[in-house]
Amino acid sequence: MTNSSYRSNTNNGSDERAPAPYELVRFPDKTPSVCTPPGHDKYQSNCLHGTLFLTLQVQTALHVSTGVAVMGSDVDKNGIPLIKTMEQGVDKTLLIPGSSLKGCIRAIYEAITNSRLGVKSKTNNPPDRLPARRQNEICPAGVVFGASGDNWGWQGLINIRDARCNTNGFGVGYMPALWSPKPQGSNYYDEGKVAGRKFYYHMVRALDKGEKDGIRVQQASRNYTFSTQLHFKNLQSKQLGALLIALGQDSNYPFALKLGAGKPIGMGTMIVKITEVQVMQNQDDLCKHYKSFSNPDNEKLEGELLQQFILRHIQAAHSQNLIEEPQLEQLSQILSYPTTRQPYENY
Repeated sequence: MTNSSYRSNTNNGSDERAPAPYELVRFPDKTPSVCTPPGHDKYQSNCLHGTLFLTLQVQTALHVSTGVAVMGSDVDKNGIPLIKTMEQGVDKTLLIPGSSLKGCIRAIYEAITNSRLGVKSKTNNPPDRLPARRQNEICPAGVVFGASGDNWGWQGLINIRDARCNTNGFGVGYMPALWSPKPQGSNYYDEGKVAGRKFYYHMVRALDKGEKDGIRVQQASRNYTFSTQLHFKNLQSKQLGALLIALGQDSNYPFALKLGAGKPIGMGTMIVKITEVQVMQNQDDLCKHYKSFSNPDNEKLEGELLQQFILRHIQAAHSQNLIEEPQLEQLSQILSYPTTRQPYENY
């Protein structure tokens, strides 16, 4: 499809431009922060190490595409000629790749911590926001999520397992053709450079225009849940706090994640619930961990202890100035959920 075949994003053929389904979180007015990675050679006694146990609650239809379309019979849907697929496990339950979740969370972490962009895009980005070219330029998000350049690389301090659906089977929806963004407005640029990071609004429902205007997709329907684990090591308290904020856990700035395909039409809204944390918080915890064949009970936090743990580290992220408060405020307004925003037909 060529650019000339794109339809304009206007309201039912009128001259009124449709409202953009996204907004920018503007870059801070200062150069990106620089951080020193702690290394991977040992567990640092003054850092945190452990696992967050996450439940992801689907609020609007979710499709994280494999990039492959198959015959319906290949996924046990004999009445469907063609369908775009999601990842599935050996038991045929839906999966969300850990890399997809990591990218979604990283984008938020970058926006709220004065970090560089994780990936160089084709847009005209400010030079100081491009990915680090040298090891001495690693930003806050790069330390936690990883960074690389010519002849060097840093693995990061977290990894996320593939999220497995707790519901058997899958839903079938329709993905309409989505046209190109219209970013020409002056508020998206600052002296010819992109002014910030783009995030899509949540909507009350996902638009499903049916067979005549879309292709069928495997999807996780509303109220499906996924479970996964986020493992971390050598995180400072403020870094873990910023990570918790990026998961929508700050009660002063709550929000939902937006993941997968179809974001302009309301797809991909998920709420994160932390059900448990297993954590080693000091030298004694490390010693007990390695002297036991199973995780000691003192590593496991649930209920009120879990909420106190979350609050303590979120407060550290704010008080130690890792969080850019104006950017967090902008982001929480864009990703606020629940919402009354309706999906727009022409996106």
